[in-house]
Amino acid sequence: MRRLRVEFTTEPFDLDEAPQHAVVAREVVQSAALDAVDVGPFGNTAEGSADQVLDAVAALLRSSLEAGATRVSLQVNVLGEGEG
Repeated sequence: MRRLRVEFTTEPFDLDEAPQHAVVAREVVQSAALDAVDVGPFGNTAEGSADQVLDAVAALLRSSLEAGATRVSLQVNVLGEGEG
């Protein structure tokens, strides 16, 4: 089964306090059935099987947009053998 890595950010940014859309997006990936999740102030990554990552991406898009995100930037990479 293919493994994927997603990197994402939500906007608008707020350097004083994490906006609700960022909190929601992080909660979605942290609660998803993913193998690895790394959250940070300027970007987040998650890895898992193709189905796991694609399901999480759909959920984070819906949830973060509903929570006020005006932009969600993401990149999905197919991991090669031995990566991840």
